[in-house]
Amino acid sequence: MPVDNDFTTITKKCFINAPFERLQDDLLELFISNRFRPEIGLEGKWFWQQSRDDFEDIARIFHKQNLPCTLHAPFHDLVPGGFEQRMVELSREKLRRAFELIPIFKPKSIVCHLGFETKKHQAQFDRWLETSITTWKPLVRLAESAGTRVMFENTYETDPFAHKQLLTALDSINAGFCLDTGHLLSFAGTGRQPWLDQLGPWLSQLHLHDNDGTGDTHLAIGSGCFDFAGLFRDLQQKKISPLITLEPHSEQDLWLSLENITQSGLFNILGS
Repeated sequence: MPVDNDFTTITKKCFINAPFERLQDDLLELFISNRFRPEIGLEGKWFWQQSRDDFEDIARIFHKQNLPCTLHAPFHDLVPGGFEQRMVELSREKLRRAFELIPIFKPKSIVCHLGFETKKHQAQFDRWLETSITTWKPLVRLAESAGTRVMFENTYETDPFAHKQLLTALDSINAGFCLDTGHLLSFAGTGRQPWLDQLGPWLSQLHLHDNDGTGDTHLAIGSGCFDFAGLFRDLQQKKISPLITLEPHSEQDLWLSLENITQSGLFNILGS
């Protein structure tokens, strides 16, 4: 879609996912020319190899353009609440490396995954929770010192229990919940209501993408079966105005998401 399609009334109200490696390779011009605000993904084997200068170069460009960002912490193969100590230590090392980038990017938030899986961890939940608290408490404090909120996103969790227990234990106004619509649809199988009812006080960010309920395909908003209008009406009723990130996995789905948001007036429901 041509650059001159004006979706600025939408894009000034949200962030758009952008893997850091893709910003280096081919996405930077798209984001700058369209004034897209990035949620910068810090995932991939390259993450161990990048220098501080590499991150500062990209951050400097967005700062110069007055485009704020959020960050998405690494999550693949990490076990912040795991049972094998050496694996937990390696997970903490990678997460610390991500959180140390906060002063460089000055993000509004950093989104993280619990790494909780019911079939693996529920039988020893107290152990999982204790390890998780030890992992996350210093990271939440580090982010708080920079004015960045830590958002814990639902992934494979089938209910809000683990999130509620962790957020309650952390007891920090700097820790919040990121509701991921695609994961809710493809993995939880519960509908949105239990998550809103139990995690509403912490709900501070949304990840918006769609699917047909059978897999985490990250389709454009309106291309699957998630009830976005119903979610936004619930948020409006609860007076929740979260940060919003669009998470399509292709440029085509990004433009289609922006078009569908515009045509549906979705963001107008929150009055933002």
